[in-house]
Amino acid sequence: MRSNVPEIFGSMVFNDAIMRDKLPKDIYKSLKKTIEDGRDLDISIANAVAIAMKDWAIEKGATHYTHWFQPLTGITAEKHDSFISPQNDGRVIMEFSGKELIKGEPDASSFPSGGLRATFEARGYTAWDPTSYAFVKDGVLCIPTAFCSYGGEALDKKTPLLRSMETLNEQALRILRLFGNSSVKRVTTTVGPEQEYFLVDKDVYNKRKDLMYCGRTLYGAMAPKGQEMDDHYFGAILPRVQSYMEELNDELWKLGIMSKTEHNEVAPAQHEMAPIFDTANISIDHNQITMEIMKNVAKRHNMICLLHEKPFAGVNGSGKHNNWSMVTDEGVNLLEPGKSPHENAQFLLFLTAIIKGIDEYQDLMRVSIASAGNDHRLGASEAPPAIMSIFLGDDLEAILDCIENDTSYNKQGAGKMEIGVHVLPSFPKDTTDRNRTSPFAFTGNKFEFRSCGSSMSVSGPNTILNTIVAEELSKFADELEKADDFTDTLNELIKTTIKKHKRIIFNGDGYSKEWKEEAKKRGLLNLETTVDAMPAMLEKKNIDLFEKHNIYTALEIKSRYEINLDVYSKTLNIEAMTMSEMAKRQILPAVNEYIRELAKTLSLKMGTDTLFKNGMEKDLIKKLSVLEDKAYVQVNELDKLLLKVSAIEDNLECAKYYKDRIIPAMDKLRAYCDEMEINTADKYWPFPTYGDLLFSV
Repeated sequence: MRSNVPEIFGSMVFNDAIMRDKLPKDIYKSLKKTIEDGRDLDISIANAVAIAMKDWAIEKGATHYTHWFQPLTGITAEKHDSFISPQNDGRVIMEFSGKELIKGEPDASSFPSGGLRATFEARGYTAWDPTSYAFVKDGVLCIPTAFCSYGGEALDKKTPLLRSMETLNEQALRILRLFGNSSVKRVTTTVGPEQEYFLVDKDVYNKRKDLMYCGRTLYGAMAPKGQEMDDHYFGAILPRVQSYMEELNDELWKLGIMSKTEHNEVAPAQHEMAPIFDTANISIDHNQITMEIMKNVAKRHNMICLLHEKPFAGVNGSGKHNNWSMVTDEGVNLLEPGKSPHENAQFLLFLTAIIKGIDEYQDLMRVSIASAGNDHRLGASEAPPAIMSIFLGDDLEAILDCIENDTSYNKQGAGKMEIGVHVLPSFPKDTTDRNRTSPFAFTGNKFEFRSCGSSMSVSGPNTILNTIVAEELSKFADELEKADDFTDTLNELIKTTIKKHKRIIFNGDGYSKEWKEEAKKRGLLNLETTVDAMPAMLEKKNIDLFEKHNIYTALEIKSRYEINLDVYSKTLNIEAMTMSEMAKRQILPAVNEYIRELAKTLSLKMGTDTLFKNGMEKDLIKKLSVLEDKAYVQVNELDKLLLKVSAIEDNLECAKYYKDRIIPAMDKLRAYCDEMEINTADKYWPFPTYGDLLFSV
């Protein structure tokens, strides 16, 4: 029986309705004003909130609380403390103070810091993010927090995101004031991350060491049927998967997560969940929770949820489409084309700021989605290419062309188009089919950043997106605030920006070879791998950008650069070692056993009739023996290459070594082993095949 959705929705969240009900009116009003103004929370208010939060959480079955944070691992972290406080008579009471609510002190030594902290410097602090509601999960009150070092450096993904949201708010308000809007008090960025994932049977999964250790298959010949029939996409959802989705929705809805859409994706065993938009930091918190719950619910259905960007070679991988927009506290979407010349002028200014930002900082956009897993997916004729570009649709691009060239959008011709003065044609809203090959596509009232990987936190991409747009709005505001004639300056600013940065606009097929050649002519970057992209983080223009807007210090940027490269190398090291182990301990012995069985059969046949001396067994023995020997040589070569890694101290050089030497060696070994799989009897092959995995549910 399905749940009563309105009844369960948000039932495990200490949300605004609960606070209004549980807190004294003066405390509630003070808390709301503190949050709206971005000020520090008074300890007396914090104590009252803590007591109400603790009592509510205990009603929901909680015995512990945790400061729930997002370290630089890309996943969430939590340390549980109980509410119990000992009494002199041997009993306990349940206590929770404002001090405990506002600030925690987890051990920071074992989280990646990229040199920000030494191992012996263990102290780190968590600070409550009151804009993201606390919630109860698995009997624990989870309090969303930021995480920083003793010296104040950001050790997490949330702190820079909050900083970027604040700077975008400041610069967007400057623009709105120039357009005469004095009533808006805040501009927030909204995000709706669509989450793709695979479901495979748990019993089948447990027989694959590569899936268990790496989250993706390192070996595997294609099954006779894959996604070529397009019959899985939007197809009828299998009962077992539907049961999973029902429980997943219930768990997400209890936590106030707006799970809205669910469907089968392109590849067999692949699915998608899409939420309704929310404020960026809340939406990203929710996505982190969603990934955790997806995995936990799958296990209860004897399945495993795979979030890797490319679990299976030869079929589509998984992304996380990041739908991004800007909204005022009055509910106006600033990326919504307007109905008047004034509104359209404002829309065009925000639009051109985004175009300029993506063009000038295309390297940072690429860095924001860089990972070893996503390298398998980007540009693989299933996901956007590594080349950054913007899709606007034919109608909107035509309007920008008219502005640039002083021509009329009206096909009959009625003089040039003057922004903010003459009546403009109604902007078509999302009239062009979405371009699935575009990394950054305008879809009517938002941009969809399609390049994000399915397993990643989208804090990084949104932090960079917020920052580069804030930078361009800041430059626009500087110019417009000193203008003698606002309208003339606005017209010229938009026109000049389009002319200088239109190279980033591309509405065609991003998968085509022609686009790569065209992009090169336009001077666009093609940073194909993580190793190619990461050095851009340390370029002066990028450090200056982050320091200007107080997003990262130079030290924090360097730390993230080192961490990302280190994670890349460690990921490939685990994969290479897993490949070696599977080849030596599973594949080669299994093939050897099959060859031995073939030899026995051949011997029996030859003993009865010499006609069999050139039969199937002899051909297979020869083919498999050659492949087996090649694989044996190659796995030993891979092991030798891995031994040399320890001598490389520089993180970039180490990552380059993995890209240039280890990956080609892995690819070569896989090719030999996949060929052996095709030619080995099913009962001898040591682990489940692609067919077993993709069609097991």
